[in-house]
Amino acid sequence: MTVIDNAAGAAAVATGRSPGRPARRPGSAMSYGFVSIYAFLALVFGILPAVYALYLAFTDAEGGFAGLANFTKVIGDFRFWPAATHVALYLVIWLVALVVLVTLLAVIVHAIRVRWLSRTLRFVFYLPGALAGASSVLLWLFVLDPTASPVSGLLRLLGFDSFVQVIVPGNLPVVFAIIAFWTGAGGWIVIMYGALNNISAEVIEAARVDGANAVQIAWRIQLPMLRKWISYMGIMSLAAGTQLFVEPQLLSQASNAVVPNDYSLNQLAYQYAFQQNDFNGAAAISLLLLVIALALSAVFVTRGGLFERD
Repeated sequence: MTVIDNAAGAAAVATGRSPGRPARRPGSAMSYGFVSIYAFLALVFGILPAVYALYLAFTDAEGGFAGLANFTKVIGDFRFWPAATHVALYLVIWLVALVVLVTLLAVIVHAIRVRWLSRTLRFVFYLPGALAGASSVLLWLFVLDPTASPVSGLLRLLGFDSFVQVIVPGNLPVVFAIIAFWTGAGGWIVIMYGALNNISAEVIEAARVDGANAVQIAWRIQLPMLRKWISYMGIMSLAAGTQLFVEPQLLSQASNAVVPNDYSLNQLAYQYAFQQNDFNGAAAISLLLLVIALALSAVFVTRGGLFERD
């Protein structure tokens, strides 16, 4: 042991490192650099704006303490509850479709043993996600117009003869859910596919030996093991869904206000800030959205066991 310790000390002196101190890995400096960049951006564009919004929400236009006045004002606005209802309906439809269909499609693609076919399907599913939000909405403006849509026959079969009939406010939660699913589902399918690859092959093989078919394996083994990933998908999608803005805003402009410009809570906050010059009210709406999103995310975390150790 003495010889080994002396050799280790000599090596440490030769490399300029104190004996007993662990060697720094070559990539540690680079990792600190990446983390510091992220921390700086999170501070400048995340934490500081949130703190400023918190300040605005509890003050008046002159900077004096306003208590809950801004919150009571926006909640009492006749536009608030319809906008909240629109976002809630959209979230319910979208999250249910996302959890059910993404998980189902990921399991089906994972079950395909032909490698080129599996890769092709993953690429096809992921491709719509390469379009930015505004670009995808502009594309859907043509898809939803029976006079120009490639699926005009289906739209007319459903009773829609004009673009205005398709985008009446009563149809918009479903329309926005379809657009969001089309743009976002592919990325989650790829993520779920990777999670399925992490399930031990021995476990799957043991289930097959016990006589389990593909449906039983998916229901009793794969889905329980995907619970944390499904929970994570729900949290991230919930955070994005509460920020509904681009889709109704572009449809409002394209439809000559058939879609109202205060359809969603984010649009209403935009109206408060840039039409009514009331940044305090806009900040109050943003904090209400944050509280709701955090509360619902807590449900996903607790029910999905996101931070539980296997």
